[in-house]
Amino acid sequence: MFDNNVFKKDSCKNRVVDGQTVGFELETFITYYRAIPLSMVDDIQVKVNGEQVAREAITCSPNGQDWFTLDEMETVTTYKWEYNVPLKIRVAQEGGLPKGENDVELTVITRTAYIPIPIKGVNSRKVVV
Repeated sequence: MFDNNVFKKDSCKNRVVDGQTVGFELETFITYYRAIPLSMVDDIQVKVNGEQVAREAITCSPNGQDWFTLDEMETVTTYKWEYNVPLKIRVAQEGGLPKGENDVELTVITRTAYIPIPIKGVNSRKVVV
């Protein structure tokens, strides 16, 4: 139902720090109709050209300033992922996305207060670097 929210269009780009490409970033909107605490994000998965990114390489931020690993997010109740505000996702990957066209797939799995099973949204985009 909310799969179009999963991967914000034109949000995926390489991340450069001090002249070095250290990974890439993308954004997602919540696949629910209201905000949730970060602790209710069950999982975020990223694939690039069919290859799964390691969970440990992914960090997320609800505000672009404070970043959490997926393991840390399991206990973060003081930050909320607000509806219609993108969650920022960073993937640590030396060299970032390869030059040319890449297939990037994003999976977001969340829990909510009123639905007894996790909500899973998946979307993929062609990203040209």
